[in-house]
Amino acid sequence: MSGGIDSAVTAALLKEAGYDVIGVTLTLWKDEGEDEKRWQDRSCCKVGLARHVAKLLSIPHHVLDIQEEFRSEIIDDFCDAYLVGQTPNPCVRCNERMKFGRLLTVACDLGADLLATGHYARIRHRPERGRYSLLKGADLQKDQSYFLYRLNQEQLAATLFPLGEMHKEAVCKKAAALGLPYEEVLESQEVCFVTQKDYRAFLSEHRPESQAPGKIVTESGEVVGEHAGVAFYTIGQRRGLGVAAGERIYVTQLNPARREVVVGSEESLLKKEVFADRLVWGGEGCPEAPLRVQAKIRYRSPAGEATLVPFSEGRVRILFDEPQRGVTPGQSVVFYRGEEVIGGGMILEAGPES
Repeated sequence: MSGGIDSAVTAALLKEAGYDVIGVTLTLWKDEGEDEKRWQDRSCCKVGLARHVAKLLSIPHHVLDIQEEFRSEIIDDFCDAYLVGQTPNPCVRCNERMKFGRLLTVACDLGADLLATGHYARIRHRPERGRYSLLKGADLQKDQSYFLYRLNQEQLAATLFPLGEMHKEAVCKKAAALGLPYEEVLESQEVCFVTQKDYRAFLSEHRPESQAPGKIVTESGEVVGEHAGVAFYTIGQRRGLGVAAGERIYVTQLNPARREVVVGSEESLLKKEVFADRLVWGGEGCPEAPLRVQAKIRYRSPAGEATLVPFSEGRVRILFDEPQRGVTPGQSVVFYRGEEVIGGGMILEAGPES
């Protein structure tokens, strides 16, 4: 129970359906207090609100402090990725390791049979294969399957998504009927632990070595400026480069080993070939031959038609029909076939093809 309306409505729906419901809230980063309200606006785990909802629903409520695990598993991973020129997605990691990893263990310890959350996604059992498939939520504007693709078969088998068939408007109406102050509860932000700083300030504080000045160079090697640290830049970035040029230029490549930020034209950002590893497969399992899919290289980007090719041990090659803008190492690429998540992995690099 995060303290938001989605998890509150989830708990209410399950109780109405006859389940014995136990509320659990994770303390991931900071304890709640009057001086933390601005942080709580951004946080995805608001303890006070969750406790209030549990009392309203007359269900037991537990708070689990996993700040140490969260730091080692999520925050350290986040910082280290930037140091090697990647752009991580901590929400994907948190879902895999904390919310559906650590939390499932807690559920078992509490004697629960299933874990339920307020995510907008669906799960379908495929008895012919003995596997489970993750599907997009019915409300495509709120669909969170991209962030959930790393859930393995054991996690999917033990999970319920009661909001998967609902639209946000209906969830808000249900919250209002329950007397929840849903209009006052802000949507949680993607990087809750960065709080009121931007990620560059956060990195400077937690990884001082990220402040490693170097050169900004063109794709031909010409030095056109200086930077304060490769970790402070992302692929596709245009603003804040401090480089005067006759045309718009963008970050097209990061080279931490040489402390270089490479810039070029927008055309240089367009890539048709992507390589990925650290793969997780859905209801169909690992493909043995090339497969036509729709692939997303970031949450807010539309899926592009592509061919998924098993490339080598633990890797795949994705060949897009149309070039994709700003393929970014460290981000996730998720493979769909219609509404079903076929699988996904972490982007290694873009190929030379454009």
